[in-house]
Amino acid sequence: MTDMAETFRPVVLVPVFDHERAIGAMVDAILKHPFPCLLVDDGSSATCAQVLRDLAARADGRVTLLRLPHNQGKGGAVMAGFDAAWQAGYTHALQIDADGQHDAGCIPAFLEMARRSPAAIICGVPQYDASVPRARLIGRYLTHVWVWVHTLSFAIRDSMCGLRVYPLAAVVPVTRATHIGRRMEFDTEVLVHLVWRGVPVLNLPTPVTYPSDGVSHFHMWRDNVRISWMHTRLFFGMLRRLPTLLGRRLA
Repeated sequence: MTDMAETFRPVVLVPVFDHERAIGAMVDAILKHPFPCLLVDDGSSATCAQVLRDLAARADGRVTLLRLPHNQGKGGAVMAGFDAAWQAGYTHALQIDADGQHDAGCIPAFLEMARRSPAAIICGVPQYDASVPRARLIGRYLTHVWVWVHTLSFAIRDSMCGLRVYPLAAVVPVTRATHIGRRMEFDTEVLVHLVWRGVPVLNLPTPVTYPSDGVSHFHMWRDNVRISWMHTRLFFGMLRRLPTLLGRRLA
């Protein structure tokens, strides 16, 4: 693997779980841009699995399909994608959700920012339309406040947006060596760990629409319990790192 300053080789990473109605349009939108695509099938149903195989087969080698034998959660799928992308020689992974809530037209802007700042993680900051549920907005704001506490920083403007670019040289060691939640808590938890390690964060506004296929895998009680436990872990992790974090603030 050559130094990131000398090469920039990104891949668009899409975790997929039973989004057979939306994924075709998402892949078509991704392939309008000159970047390869890695689909991670997170143990989807037979119907969705066949749709993904067909998409990969007709994409002239531009789409790679990684099939996980059973559902591991969004975080598990993304982490499996990181490993596969890193082993394939990619330097960066642009994560985008499969359900169509993110505008694939933003991909060039995100990757251009990553090319200019290859050591940074590029985080989407959602610009919502009227489709966003109000309860989601409230829950997201509470998580943002906790993230500012965990990091003693306002660097992360939104820790839950599923459109972002990861420098693989920074994130793969974290996901391999650290316990990171494998489901809906993943997006937030991995960002906090990256900030703790000193990875720079750049924020880029992006439009978000709720979701095009009507499929949401967020389970209100189960995932809120996981998120609460994540915040507990991160708070005590922050306390252990308090001298370092305060030192950065003073510097």
